[in-house]
Amino acid sequence: MSITDTWLDQALDVARKAAEDARGIIEHYWQAGAAVEWKADDTPVTVADREAESAIRARLLGHFPDHAIFGEEHGHQGQSDFLWLVDPLDGTKSFVRRTPFFSTQIALMYRGELVLGVSCAPLAGEVMSARRGGGAWLNGQRVQVAENVPLAQASISTGNVRTLAQGQGWLTLAGLIQDVGRIRGYGDYCHYHLLARGGLDLVIESDVNILDIAALAVIVREAGGRFTTLEGGELDLATRSVLAGTPSLHQAALRRFAAT
Repeated sequence: MSITDTWLDQALDVARKAAEDARGIIEHYWQAGAAVEWKADDTPVTVADREAESAIRARLLGHFPDHAIFGEEHGHQGQSDFLWLVDPLDGTKSFVRRTPFFSTQIALMYRGELVLGVSCAPLAGEVMSARRGGGAWLNGQRVQVAENVPLAQASISTGNVRTLAQGQGWLTLAGLIQDVGRIRGYGDYCHYHLLARGGLDLVIESDVNILDIAALAVIVREAGGRFTTLEGGELDLATRSVLAGTPSLHQAALRRFAAT
């Protein structure tokens, strides 16, 4: 099967509705509160995470019963060329500490290629979405990454860089920090939204999983940016690092990390 732009538009609409389903649940528990449990990997989970993912799965599989789905809380279900990637509440640590940096992430991978994504940040009032060849959109308005600027004027944001701090890449990051105009640490969905709409120039992370960043990768790319691993590789289910930015700054940073 080949997928058309029309089909992708329809699938993206379903994904947006699924994100809205999750949004209602998450906003309810943000107001009402939710008890925290701890998973085997020492990360928190709440009823908001689980119910939001169940709602997303019901919406997606209701429209696409033959598709596979891989979610943060309920795991992998089905085998298909189409694989939905779902993090219902990316940023649970922020959620449980009453910090508003959390979102719902939904992406579709077709035969290994990321083809659409939705990122919904309820407290920020932001829904970003994109599909292959269709541009990137924020609340119905098209967005683009910033025009290329010199490194000395660039803004960089880092997320989780624990693994990077354990190797020579830490010195590369230190060199970048010394050479850029501004360094920030927005984290989670936030710095990718800023990058896609031109408010930031480069994002670096070394400790993520594909569910965290799949939708955001589609959005940044469709906004005109570059989104790879720190080594410049393509994203797949085993991805753990990110180098994302405007084309020229991504290239400049990649050269530095490649020389590490």
